[in-house]
Amino acid sequence: MDLKNKRVLVVGLGKSGIAAAFFLRDLGARVTVSDTRSAHALAKDIPALLDAGIMVESGGHGLLTFRRQDLIVVSPGVPLDTPEVAQAIAFGLPVIGELELASRFLQGKVVAITGSNGKTTTTTLIGKIFADSGLPTLVGGNIGLPVVELVEKSAELVRTQEAGPPAARKDDNSSVWNILEVSSFQLETTVEFRPEIALVLNITPDHLDRHKTFERYAAAKAMITTQQGPGDFLVLNAEDVPTQMVAAKTRAQIFWFSAVRRIKQGAFVHGESIFWLAKEGGTPEPVLPVAEIPLMGSHNVENVLAAVCAAKLAGIASASIRATVAAFHAVEHRLEPVRALRGVTYYNDSKATNVDATLKALASFAGGVHLILGGKDKDSDYTLLSPLLRERAVAVYTIGSAAEKIERELAGVVKMESAETLQCAVASAAAAAKAGDVVLLAPACSSFDQFENYEHRGRVFREHVAALQE
Repeated sequence: MDLKNKRVLVVGLGKSGIAAAFFLRDLGARVTVSDTRSAHALAKDIPALLDAGIMVESGGHGLLTFRRQDLIVVSPGVPLDTPEVAQAIAFGLPVIGELELASRFLQGKVVAITGSNGKTTTTTLIGKIFADSGLPTLVGGNIGLPVVELVEKSAELVRTQEAGPPAARKDDNSSVWNILEVSSFQLETTVEFRPEIALVLNITPDHLDRHKTFERYAAAKAMITTQQGPGDFLVLNAEDVPTQMVAAKTRAQIFWFSAVRRIKQGAFVHGESIFWLAKEGGTPEPVLPVAEIPLMGSHNVENVLAAVCAAKLAGIASASIRATVAAFHAVEHRLEPVRALRGVTYYNDSKATNVDATLKALASFAGGVHLILGGKDKDSDYTLLSPLLRERAVAVYTIGSAAEKIERELAGVVKMESAETLQCAVASAAAAAKAGDVVLLAPACSSFDQFENYEHRGRVFREHVAALQE
């Protein structure tokens, strides 16, 4: 992909958009960036862009700006139905995302993980398993570093491999692994992206405000396997029906995972242990006892099973996998224990940005839950929470712009209090909770009405919990 002196437009100046702009500049492209936010809102980023010779269009998109490009790179946060983007596509201009751009230059092999829930925990765990086993490993994508920032790092690892002793060299760079968390927003702008190992953890309703229908959302997730061939691997959840349907859309070898039954090839739980079955009709290999998984919730057993599949397909020994899993700790903002105060335990699950994630969080506790719900609605159905709320929740404290909808859809299900802000919700829950209870932030909404992102929301929650008096 020769971009020297090509006119390239980057749409959206989020983290990946900015990274893509500098990456393209380094490739010799004539780069312009366009964002609907004002110059004032972008003040911290504009000087560095201009100093690098990158043109900046702020305060809106100009149609002529789009028409004058050889390539358009769309940030994940920019919908493809944005009028200027849609017109560019209609005019036949090439439109791709940062993931697709980076994949054209990334060296080594790729493990790509997607799903409605569990992506970050599973991606982080896979990265740790690979690194602990001695494989040169990079982790990024929808978490951590944008994929374009891994390109030079992957090249450095390959150069290091090639400079090593002959016995350590891998002609196909197979010992360099890029572990990527990928979202539906990133996948819907891919064209040639082809991971050697792709994982789809689950597909439940999410981002319907963006994708409009569940079918379109599921189709975007399935694009992870579009370019895979018979020499690649696709790992699927045997207990999730929408995920099972991805099997019909692949040419890759399919491996399954299940926490409730033996499957024909893949990872599964039998008795009290996780087993790996490399091929149909083979002998299952024990990997680790379920009791050694340090993460809360049955959903995390599934995450570990998915990670076992990826690791075994990469040739990693079971003993190494077992040691890493046993030492693994909860990822920040994912059912993260924050504090125990007067017998009440506080958990930060700010990453629970959809209803299914909140259900999984609730299911991790036997009862006594004071649940903080709310934020920016994503066209979600909160009535799905009703059965588990009746069974396990003491009260719900609503915050953010979705509060009124949540209160309407859950009326009569559980005691509810309109807290409006996260600070008030923490204070009210702390005042009402008794010894043995749990205060849980699992909002079932995005954070963008009151916070910069879910990480910001989680940090603020921890600050308010830390400020509670003994």
